[in-house]
Amino acid sequence: MTTLDIGLARLRSAAGVVSSSYDWFTRWLKGMMPTGLYGRALLIIITPMVVLQSVVAFVFMERHWNTVTRRLSAAVTQDISALIDVYRAYPQDPERLTIRRIALERLGLSVDFLPVSELPPPGPKPFFSLLDQALSQQISQQIRRPFWIDTVGRSNLVEIRIRLDDTVMRVFAQRSAAYASNSEIFLWWMIGTSLVLLFVAILFLRNQIKPILRLADAAESFGKGRDVPGFKPRGAREVRRAAQAFIEMKRRVERTIEQRTTMLAGVSHDLRTILTRFKLELALLGSGPEIDAMKKDVDEMGRMLEAYLAFARGDLGETSAPTDMAAFLDELKADAERHGHKTGAVFYGHPIVTVRPAAFRRCLGNLVSNAARFAKEISITGHRDHRWVTISVDDDGPGIPPEMREEVFRPFMRLDDARNQDEGNTGLGLAIARDIARSHGGDITLGDSPMGGLRATVRVPV
Repeated sequence: MTTLDIGLARLRSAAGVVSSSYDWFTRWLKGMMPTGLYGRALLIIITPMVVLQSVVAFVFMERHWNTVTRRLSAAVTQDISALIDVYRAYPQDPERLTIRRIALERLGLSVDFLPVSELPPPGPKPFFSLLDQALSQQISQQIRRPFWIDTVGRSNLVEIRIRLDDTVMRVFAQRSAAYASNSEIFLWWMIGTSLVLLFVAILFLRNQIKPILRLADAAESFGKGRDVPGFKPRGAREVRRAAQAFIEMKRRVERTIEQRTTMLAGVSHDLRTILTRFKLELALLGSGPEIDAMKKDVDEMGRMLEAYLAFARGDLGETSAPTDMAAFLDELKADAERHGHKTGAVFYGHPIVTVRPAAFRRCLGNLVSNAARFAKEISITGHRDHRWVTISVDDDGPGIPPEMREEVFRPFMRLDDARNQDEGNTGLGLAIARDIARSHGGDITLGDSPMGGLRATVRVPV
């Protein structure tokens, strides 16, 4: 392997590490970001505000606060340096009254002279030591004598001690003379106005997000087959437009369902009239093997007609209501046991769920009937959490091959050797059950049962 190949291999390895690190960072960032519209909109407002305030604060600190503090510290240091020069030039004043008077009246400094001794040890530095840094730097550059400063001990004074040849000069200066203290007011105003703007933004965002949430709730309720009372378009123009489009779509769907139901009711009436006439004519013909076979065919036609109409109608005209799922399962258990099947039923969680009672009972009844055709033992299990209610129907029958489990939900689908094939079966039981489950916003899935047969699972939102 040549040096070039080794270099290319290292570059590819480094590129792979960088790519994996970038992918990990993007996944982590997506996980940290809010998923809701309210949180994302608030983040869009907060992020530019924080960036802008940070830039303004940095520029202010760098260009104003630091500069002003350094200049003030330099001015105080120059005054102290001038006092030291005066002290050295006029030794004839043993009490040093003149230099004290000049410092107090002309420079605003309180000067005191201490006996020559070691300076105190350095005190603790404040967390924000801008004044300490600027003042120490200026004293070191201009006076160049051993010194000690205290900017923490007294709130409004700065104490400076400078060791001279025969004494220690102690100077008390106003903090405002060496430090741009009014800059804190600017920071507090900046933070305060940011909080006020953030509060106003939150109020406006909540008012803009509420119509979107109401629209989502209305669409979800309509998808579950529930009424949407009192829903009106509100909010911004775009949100009102979407809400109005939803209302128009809801009206068109309801009008289509109503027209279909009316048409099916008329067809059902006409066909039942003909079947009733057939039954009457067959009853007048007397009895015989041919007559009994024809009566059986007419009854079978009646059952098939009812199944077709039920599938086409979908029971969409029923109103949703709070329903006791535990009682539902007990009724299904009792029905299966009356037909000679060993059945168990149990429900976990709060049993009250809002569904269309007759339609949902028919959905579960079709699944139990489908299991009862080819199984001796049936188990019905229900569970409810904060979002879903799940009901599983298990049996010990022959089951359905995995590759055919979606095919059996097709209308009029009857497998030659499948479990849903029996005399007079129309192949609509599972199709009707899934149609009802989906009209509630859920679905039905088929899988392997722990009992050795088939498991049919109904899952709908609560």
